Formats: sequence, C-alpha cells, structure tokens
Amino acid sequence: MPNKYTDYTLQEMQVVAAAREIKDGELVIVGTGMPLLAANLAQKTTAPNLIAIYESGVYDSKPIVTPSSVVDSVLVPGSAQTGGLMETLGPVHAGDVDVGFLGGAQIDKYGNLNTHVIGNYRAPKARLPGSGGGNDIGAGCKRTIVMMAPHLKHRFPEKVDFNTTPGYFNGGKERETYGFVGKGPSIVISNMGILRFDDETKEMYLVSYHPGVTIGQIKENTGWDLKIARDVHETQLPDPEFIRILRDECDPSGVFLKK
Repeated sequence: MPNKYTDYTLQEMQVVAAAREIKDGELVIVGTGMPLLAANLAQKTTAPNLIAIYESGVYDSKPIVTPSSVVDSVLVPGSAQTGGLMETLGPVHAGDVDVGFLGGAQIDKYGNLNTHVIGNYRAPKARLPGSGGGNDIGAGCKRTIVMMAPHLKHRFPEKVDFNTTPGYFNGGKERETYGFVGKGPSIVISNMGILRFDDETKEMYLVSYHPGVTIGQIKENTGWDLKIARDVHETQLPDPEFIRILRDECDPSGVFLKK
C-alpha cells in the first residue's frame, strides 16, 4: 500500500524547502501564512532550538498548535515574553535577528519587494496593505527568506512598481552604500522552484525546479531573462515524515494548506 505522505503538493514542497533553510538555534521573526508553517515545521524537525518571535510582541513562542496569525492567543502560553511591536522590532533594528520571512505582490530580479501598489503610485491599478514590518525585516535581519506564490510573470517583473522592502536595489554593491545592518535576501522559494542571488551582481538566478515543473515554464513565468545555475537540479524531495508532521501536526485543520 502506498504511503499517503509520499505524495505532496507544490505548496507543501514550498513550506518544506523554507523549513530546511532555518538552522537550529537561530532567532527567527515569523510572519503570517506559509512562514508560520515553515517555522513550526522546522521547530518540530531540524531546528528544535529555534527561537521564534512575532510582530505582535511574543518572544520564544512554543505553541502547541499552529497559530492562525501573528496575534493568535495560542502564541502566549509558554512563551518567554509578551510585549509589543518595539520588543519585536528592537532586536531586528539592532541586527540581532538571524532570519526574517518576507513575501509580497511583486519581487524583481534584485530581490526588491512591492507590497504597496500595482501601477503608478498616484493612480494605481490596485492599492496594497503597505509595509507593516516588512521594510524593517528586510533592512535589519541577517538574512531573509522570501516565499512567493504563485510564480507568475506579473509577480516576478524585471522592476517592481514600488520598492517597499529593498533587496539589492539595482544590484552590485548598492545595498552596502545605505548602511543596512541586514545582508539582504538569501533565497526565494516559489511554487515552481528555488532561486538565489549572485554574489557579485546580486541578480536572482534559478538553482532548482520543483518536480513536475520545467525550467522553460519557470522562465516563461519570469519577467526577465532569468539566469540558470550551471548545476541546476530538481528540488530535493520532501521527506515523508516532514509531510506527515506538516499535515497532521502543523496544519491538521487545513487553515493554510489547500486540501
């Protein structure tokens, strides 16, 4: 009889890939949605000693169930501290937070994120929620993990319509000139593949494609001539035990995972 946990969705693969990026013992600022699942999965598997903090002010949370948002009351019992926004963003501004999760409506070839507007700022086609803590996280965390889905050309344009959270601006050493304590995005995980940034040019490039997805499909859904790593390969398959924990322990009610 086949193991039901050997089958997985691209959404689940995205969460597992993000969880693998977290190292044990790291201080991680967690956002709503997929980052919640990724941090929770990492804490239950490869990074049991990660310290999770939330924008609502909860520090070192160890929730029994996955919270539905960063203000869910299940975050409080067993946490080391509860406070407010300053208690959360203070360590970010000081450069003490190892990992921050980010996402947005658009991301461009240099990792700049847009969560403000689509189209012209003064007369936009759509107005979005804005920065929240995204700009702080992008500027102050030692590195950021960007989760983007779906992977579509209008969401991966060559240049964002509005730069809410700077990645590497126009590439090269430009970010360094602004004196940010954080080093910028280290990885972009979409529902089609995994992308990283060139050490010199800071341009995004493809390192792996998810099973069932082709390099051609990823290039067709990217708004610039996406560069491909020489050793590009299929993304590492999720361990069935990771899928079991993700479904049965992290999100048994299907709050985030599509059934």
